[in-house]
Amino acid sequence: MSNGSDWTTTLFVILILGSYLLSFTDLPQRMQLWRYSSFIRKKIVQLTELEEDSKRKAVKYLMSLGVKEPKKVLEGFTNNFFLISPVDVEPTDIIKRLRHLLRSRDSKVRAYVMENLPGAGEVIWENTEVILEISSALTLINKIVKHYYKLGLKYNNWILMMQLALELQQIVGLAKSYDDAIDAFMRGIPIGDGAGPLVAHYLAGNSQPEELVKETVVYNIQIDGRKVYIIKAKGPGSTVGYPGEAVEKLVEKLGGRVSKIITVDAALKLESEETGEVAHGIGAAIGDPGPEKIAIERIATKYSIPLEAVVVKMSNEEAINAMTKQIYEGVIKALNVVKDIIENTVKESEAVIVAGIGNTVGIA
Repeated sequence: MSNGSDWTTTLFVILILGSYLLSFTDLPQRMQLWRYSSFIRKKIVQLTELEEDSKRKAVKYLMSLGVKEPKKVLEGFTNNFFLISPVDVEPTDIIKRLRHLLRSRDSKVRAYVMENLPGAGEVIWENTEVILEISSALTLINKIVKHYYKLGLKYNNWILMMQLALELQQIVGLAKSYDDAIDAFMRGIPIGDGAGPLVAHYLAGNSQPEELVKETVVYNIQIDGRKVYIIKAKGPGSTVGYPGEAVEKLVEKLGGRVSKIITVDAALKLESEETGEVAHGIGAAIGDPGPEKIAIERIATKYSIPLEAVVVKMSNEEAINAMTKQIYEGVIKALNVVKDIIENTVKESEAVIVAGIGNTVGIA
């Protein structure tokens, strides 16, 4: 009897002690910290592998173009081309200032690439810029994740660790899509974000373009008596051009006599939506930091021109990787929607602008 009583007493003491430790000490938090930090360490290993893989691909690509010290070129780009946002406490002319900074960075990046690839040509320069940008982005993602991981360990902040752990699966997925995207730019094939320019390309047919602004062209065609001006980035190199500036310049050139402006772009889909779905709405469909979109909105407002948008739905991962069959089918649907808008809402002899927004890699 006493033996059984001893076991009961021991178990009772253990339960009381365990309850005390869990309720009145930070042991549960330390256990949570250990649990989440262990998970994060494994994901950081994955991120590091993706970062190194992107660097290997970039170095291999630069070597194929005859660059003598590709690793040095890559490291020089990664460390020297960040952008500091303009002051937004005083919003006066913030768009002009942001536009100036973005253009300045674009010019500096192009000069850097041209310096290391003299004579390679515009298409190679544009594709190389994007490959370097992707590799640099993966390095930055890895740095930020490690920053918050070390911050959590430094201050024993298990809540910060938990938040990071919950987000990491999505972060690693995005990083993997960036790494995979390098292959598409190395091969020079269209990506999901090229949906808008591809619609513009098909709508223009065999007509010849005219360069309207830097890296951005316009086609002038007729559709059933309607004057259709089609704007897209030049291509087939990896560039999005300056569609906002192009639309603004063209509308002014036409004296504001434009019946409608239609923008066609890729759009982020909801998880409940299917890739390749097409939607038609109102506004400017363009995902830039601000300067290009506001240029379209301002010129449309100035001359009271209706703004319509046609979008092809896709995920972030699909937008930066090789164009899939579903997205291509969405492009064809979007093309038909644009034609219907022109035929049914624009009168004969009137002018309409169609702007295909997006990256033109692989799209002539």
